Amino acid sequence: MVKINIRDRQAPIRERYKNDPESSRIQLRVRSGNSDLGDPLHCVVVPDAASSISWQSGAHSAVGGEGDVPCSGDLLLGALAACQETTLRMVAANMGIELTSLEVVVEADWDPRGTLAMGDYPIGLTAIRCRTTVRVPADLHGERSERLLRSAEKYCVVLNTLRRGVPVESSFAVEPA
Repeated sequence: MVKINIRDRQAPIRERYKNDPESSRIQLRVRSGNSDLGDPLHCVVVPDAASSISWQSGAHSAVGGEGDVPCSGDLLLGALAACQETTLRMVAANMGIELTSLEVVVEADWDPRGTLAMGDYPIGLTAIRCRTTVRVPADLHGERSERLLRSAEKYCVVLNTLRRGVPVESSFAVEPA
């Protein structure tokens, strides 16, 4: 059974955003963490929101990496899976729906030849598929489960960001030694 009352937890947050709409504007940020600059295959990323946590990442084995840590594509797919699952759990709790099972599987298609500069191949993922499956007790015809999945899909931040796309600025700078 759900241990947290999401409505009660979100009530003061909703009230604050209603009274002060500017307080809802949040900037998420991650940055490079300390890692061996002599190792071209690995890096560390640290989120500002939880600076005591770090994520290791590295080049995929399909482009010469060791395959010993998640690649950046894995982290992207992991962000989608985590967002989908957390959103679904929160929506279920908000709707008073108990879950007996939950599985999120995210897959993507990628051709590493573009990354390896081997010709006119796309650089980046070309398709992403996210499959979410839930089981809700006493939902013989699946109506509650379907409503739950539609709501979770509607409110998943990462899913909607990927679907609609957003402007991405990127700058590179070289500092003098």
